[in-house]
Amino acid sequence: LYLMRDRVFWDALWNGTVYAVSTVLLQLVIGIAAALVLYETFPGRNIVRGIVLFPYVIPTVVAMILWKWLLNNQFGLVNYLFAEAGLIDEPISWMGRSYIMTSLIFISVWQFFPFVVLAVLARMQTIPTELYDAAKVDGASAVRRFFHVTLPQLTNVLFVIVLLRGIWMFTKFDTVWLITQGGGAEKYVRTLPVYAYLRTFNFYQAGLGAAIGVVMFVVLVIAMIVYFRVFKRDENL
Repeated sequence: LYLMRDRVFWDALWNGTVYAVSTVLLQLVIGIAAALVLYETFPGRNIVRGIVLFPYVIPTVVAMILWKWLLNNQFGLVNYLFAEAGLIDEPISWMGRSYIMTSLIFISVWQFFPFVVLAVLARMQTIPTELYDAAKVDGASAVRRFFHVTLPQLTNVLFVIVLLRGIWMFTKFDTVWLITQGGGAEKYVRTLPVYAYLRTFNFYQAGLGAAIGVVMFVVLVIAMIVYFRVFKRDENL
């Protein structure tokens, strides 16, 4: 009952929803695009595959320290490169109120899109080449081969990816918590896991923190039920 009247709770729920939906969609788009490129044969393909996986294997703490330095508005490399290219006249406060959610989404997509690449690329390597050969004989372009051959074959794995990544991003704590440390824009990216932590360990309200955890669980269960009903799985999934 207290949470229903708590404005901070509703803001955290909204922030978490925006964060989860945005990052999952971008991870899907970038991950599928990268998997299509890495599926093709070209010189140095194995090296490029290793580079693509780099963001997913480094510790989150290291990644956050790196990006907070790169995006610093006083001595960050990103602002320096933008200024040298003539794209900005004055430094942008990437960790400020206006851009911190955008920065958080960008960093999270960079960090976790390799998971989508791995899953999609592994499935693509099991697709029979005869399907592509038949499509080429029928005169299908690369775009039509993707939509009529590749994408239908990826349906099952994409179903699982969206389900897992949606749960993980909605409950993501470490990335959100680390990016807001040392800044004053924390409330603009405060999600439910962060709010539960603050209530439990900063305000010593363990009961309220547990209530937020239960609400997170209920929200995820409802989202999964809707997801399963809208996108029915194949029998062989």
